[in-house]
Amino acid sequence: MSVPPNYSDLGKAAKDIFSKGYGFGIVKLDLKTKSQNGVEFNTSGSTNIDSGKAGGSLETKYKLKELGLGLNQKWNTDNTLATELSVEDQLAKGLKVALDTSFVPNTGKKSGKLKTGYKRDYINLSCDVDFEGPVVHSAAVLGYAGWLAGYQMAFDTAKSKLVQNNFALGYKAGDFQLHTNVNDGTEFGGSVYQKVNNQLETAVTLAWTAGSNNTRFGIAAKYQLDSDASLSAKVNNASLIGVGYTQCLRPGVKVALSALIDGKNFNTGGHKVGLGFELEA
Repeated sequence: MSVPPNYSDLGKAAKDIFSKGYGFGIVKLDLKTKSQNGVEFNTSGSTNIDSGKAGGSLETKYKLKELGLGLNQKWNTDNTLATELSVEDQLAKGLKVALDTSFVPNTGKKSGKLKTGYKRDYINLSCDVDFEGPVVHSAAVLGYAGWLAGYQMAFDTAKSKLVQNNFALGYKAGDFQLHTNVNDGTEFGGSVYQKVNNQLETAVTLAWTAGSNNTRFGIAAKYQLDSDASLSAKVNNASLIGVGYTQCLRPGVKVALSALIDGKNFNTGGHKVGLGFELEA
């Protein structure tokens, strides 16, 4: 039995079918490079077609595998500097401890989190303390014979109040995944992912809120045209139709085109297009 995923990664296969390959209303450029001493640089820039607002970020990652140390630093155009220092598999096998801090020079605002995680066969535990509160976030995922059960909570120590209370249940097989969740006893959701064959992947999501007749439903699929190109499509019960096309131009160079069509107002416009470039060296 392998290590179960984090709570936030439950149902990830279906989420990826609905999210990857799309970038409606945005022109984006991602650049990933790696130096000879192992430092990774991830640079990202984007602009919103409708508002014209541009933004960007620069992230560096460095790991000392022999010492189990990791250092991540990220800066964005909102002038926020985030730093994470982590130690993994040193205090105990499967245990990761990290200190995550952020600083805004313009306002002097500071925040920090102490993050811990423990992963072994059949179990994945995490506990984070957000010093701005302080709020304790914890989650646990158990896995056995393909079945996954998870619980996530957040407790505000200042107010002595439980502010988050989520449950999840799922089943994972080689080409099939099922996920259901209940958030705070009012939000219900579920997803089904299936890999039909080596070219075709499909996903279905369903969500609703207690006391409301507003049910959200969506279907998505990804088809691998060949080793370098893929086509994605999705539609929901609000008649929003999304299509995406991803093409690998050459090793390390990828382009993605996407469009969002409002089926209810097809003739009135308001549709969105997106363009993304991803470079890796």
